[in-house]
Amino acid sequence: MRGWTLVEADTDDRRLVLSEPEGRVGTLHRLLKLNNRLLAPFSTHLAHRYAISLNEFRLLMAIGRLGASASHELAEHTGVNAMSVSRAVSTLERHGRITVETDPANRRRKVLRLTGEGERLYEVMLPHTQVVADYLLRGMADEDLATLDAILGKLIARLEATDTEGRSQFIEETKPAGEG
Repeated sequence: MRGWTLVEADTDDRRLVLSEPEGRVGTLHRLLKLNNRLLAPFSTHLAHRYAISLNEFRLLMAIGRLGASASHELAEHTGVNAMSVSRAVSTLERHGRITVETDPANRRRKVLRLTGEGERLYEVMLPHTQVVADYLLRGMADEDLATLDAILGKLIARLEATDTEGRSQFIEETKPAGEG
């Protein structure tokens, strides 16, 4: 496999242990691995117990943190695409975790708020997110955390950049060869 190096092969159970590619591709793979590892406590401890999807969890936590918000604001805040936000909002509302109300000041805007059940769930899940953050970042110097935060900010800004017509530069510049 190009870009990967065989580190070890276990013929007894037919596993290959591969090292990650070097350079920028390797960094991307480590970021993806980090994302997957960060999701493990959610799926192990919260998803099944509270019958909540990852995107529903993200929105519930964002509304709990930000207060009443519109769907497009939550999409921007969480980085979840509009279609996934719409599905999560529908499910959260159906399960009685949020309300969706028309903003009296702007009739086109729908405001999302936690219900009593949503607030209860937010209060249950908030300490768990703190435990995950503490575990991940424990032992890192304040200077390293500040550097990490600055780097993450730059990466997010790069991914959110748009061209003069409002299109995502990331999506436009990463199209497979041959796509218009």
